[in-house]
Amino acid sequence: MSVGRDERQRHLPAGRKAQLAAYVADTGQVTVGELAERFGVSIDTVRRDLDQLAAEGILVRTYGGAVSLSTVSRTDRAVDQRLAVQEQEKEKIAALAAALVQDGSTIMINGGTTTLAFARNLGQHRDLTVATNNLLVPGALPPTAIRDIYIFGGAVRALTLATIGPVSFRANTGAELDISCDLALIGVGAIAADAGYTTSNLAEAAMMQEMISRAARVAILADSSKFGRRLFAQVSELGAADYLITDTLPPPDLRDALKASGVELLTPAAKAPAPRQA
Repeated sequence: MSVGRDERQRHLPAGRKAQLAAYVADTGQVTVGELAERFGVSIDTVRRDLDQLAAEGILVRTYGGAVSLSTVSRTDRAVDQRLAVQEQEKEKIAALAAALVQDGSTIMINGGTTTLAFARNLGQHRDLTVATNNLLVPGALPPTAIRDIYIFGGAVRALTLATIGPVSFRANTGAELDISCDLALIGVGAIAADAGYTTSNLAEAAMMQEMISRAARVAILADSSKFGRRLFAQVSELGAADYLITDTLPPPDLRDALKASGVELLTPAAKAPAPRQA
C-alpha cells in the first residue's frame, strides 16, 4: 500500500510543524492534547514544536496550547477569549507591577486582562484606594488590600467589560471633583518605537490618556506579543510612562527608544525597584 505524499510529509518534523502551524492559524486557538491527537505524536513532541514555532514568531504559546498571531492581533476580542492568551506572561507582569505599589497609595487601573491579573496580585498590600473602569477588577481585588474602590462611570463596552467615559467624579452638588493618583497601571494593545502606546478603540485611548495625565507615576503593562505593532488610536508617546513592565526584552529598536525616552524596563529577569514615594 502506497502512502500519499502529504501523509509522508506529515511524519517528517519540518512537514509536521508546517501543518501544525497551518492548523493553529486556521483554528485560532488549540490545546497541546488536541494537536497530539490530530497529528499522532506525543505531548512532548507537540510542546517542542510549539516552542520552536513560537520562537520563530509563527504563533503565540499559551499555557497548555497556542494561539495564532491573527487571534492575538484581534484586540477587540471578548474578555473570556483574551484571558486564555499569554496567561503565564501576564502573571509574571502582574507580580512585577504589584511590587511597584506602596501601601496606603491611590492607584488607577484601566480595562484589560493584564491589569486584571495585576489586581489579583495585590494580596500583600494594605490600605489601597483603587479607581478603575475595569468592571472585573473589584471582584478580583483581595479584600484585605483595599480601603476604597471607585468605578468610573460611562457607557459599558460589553465586549471588554469596561466603562468608557470621563476620568472624574462629581460631588453631590454636581461640581466635578479634582482627582489624582500615585500610580496608574495601564494595559495597552500595542507598542512601537515610532507610534508609542496604542489601542484599537478611540474612546478607550482618550480615557487612558486622562488616567496617565492624573498620575504621579505611570506603569504600562504589556506582554511581548504587543511589541512592534501599531493600532488605531495612540494613547501616548513612549516617554509618558515611567515604566514598561513586560515578560521579555523588547526588540533592539524598541528597547533603544524606551531608553532614550527615559522609560525604565522591568522584566522577570531584572529585579523590580522598590516602590518610590510619588
